Amino acid sequence: MKHQIKQIFHSPKFVVGFIVFVFLLLMAIIYPMVSAVGPLESMSKIKFLAPGTYINVEDTLNAEAGVIELDVVANRVIAALTEDEKTKMVEWLELYGGVEEGSIDIGDAETLINTWNSKYDEDIRVTGTTALRKEYQRLAARVENLLESSGVSIAEKNENGELEIVKSYKTKEFVGVNDIANKINFPLGTDNFGRDVLTELTSAIGTSLRLGLIAGLIATLIGLTFGLVAGYCGGVVDNLITFLTNLFTVIPSFILLVLISYSLGQGSRSVEIVAIVIGLTGWPWTARSVRSQVVSLRNRDHVNLSKLSGHSMPRIIVMDILPYVASYVVMALILQISSGILAEAQLSMLGLGPSTTKMATLGLMMNWSQQASAWQTGAWWSFLPVILSIALVTFSLNLMNTGLDQVFNPQLRDS
Repeated sequence: MKHQIKQIFHSPKFVVGFIVFVFLLLMAIIYPMVSAVGPLESMSKIKFLAPGTYINVEDTLNAEAGVIELDVVANRVIAALTEDEKTKMVEWLELYGGVEEGSIDIGDAETLINTWNSKYDEDIRVTGTTALRKEYQRLAARVENLLESSGVSIAEKNENGELEIVKSYKTKEFVGVNDIANKINFPLGTDNFGRDVLTELTSAIGTSLRLGLIAGLIATLIGLTFGLVAGYCGGVVDNLITFLTNLFTVIPSFILLVLISYSLGQGSRSVEIVAIVIGLTGWPWTARSVRSQVVSLRNRDHVNLSKLSGHSMPRIIVMDILPYVASYVVMALILQISSGILAEAQLSMLGLGPSTTKMATLGLMMNWSQQASAWQTGAWWSFLPVILSIALVTFSLNLMNTGLDQVFNPQLRDS
């Protein structure tokens, strides 16, 4: 056993897959424990907050400010304008402002605003439709209003009920983020429910791994049992089990999953129930593979010796045959875990996954993102990290399986 473990960890593919898997597992366990918010705790009434650090506005106004010489007006104008409006500004400058085509970078706020201020002239006649001329005029008025911004004043009601300015802020006054008492960081933003995506994601990885493990264990145990019994007994028992296995193989397992999940109803689909359903439909290929190996083992000398010694069938299967297929069983379990995670994601995308408000899975996060049209709104942080997590989990498991196959498969090991 010690020698085999050394061989396993000498496989580069297994080591890489193992490191990735352990990293994801540790992140799924540790991060939700140290996170300041719960995995499904709503933090914002605004859905799809972009990744970043958010600070309390009132604390910002009360913090000590200092003047920094930065062209804040140009940056503020560029931030307020849409990409279409900035494109229109460049278009006007190139057509009527005498600016060389392609010389202005839309992302260079200071250059764009300075060039616009020096070149724009409302008296220059714009050719084209009336709608186009009015569009340029509205854009010029909008830029002018933004440029006229010169500080902010805070007013409060006095004893007579009249507004009185109590504090003013200049455009170039800044406060340090560390001086803000109330701030919160969303490294991956928030989802459509206003929940921290990173905390939700790490918790979902843990839940999906647990679901995959349950489904994988059930599928592997059923497949292993049927494969061992069919391969060893042969005859009528083998024919019956083979018929049952072929029946489940002919009918696509995902169709069975959909039908069973739909028939269970939304209220009955907990994480554990979905895992059991996936496990009950995912065993056939394991059974067939184990059976084929047992058939080649049942007439070995050590097995015949056990038969002559009067040992019972269960003892012969467990003591004389199972150790020879144990390595394959471990590889089958790894693949079943990976298949279980992918099956749950597919079911959840169809709205047939776990029905729970207490925990998230990777599939449920994809479903919530899909329902909120995150693709259309550009909220990539609500679905792209989930897709990458599913890919990394399955990639690490399959890489570990490939590494094990290279260690235990004589043909691959010799080559």
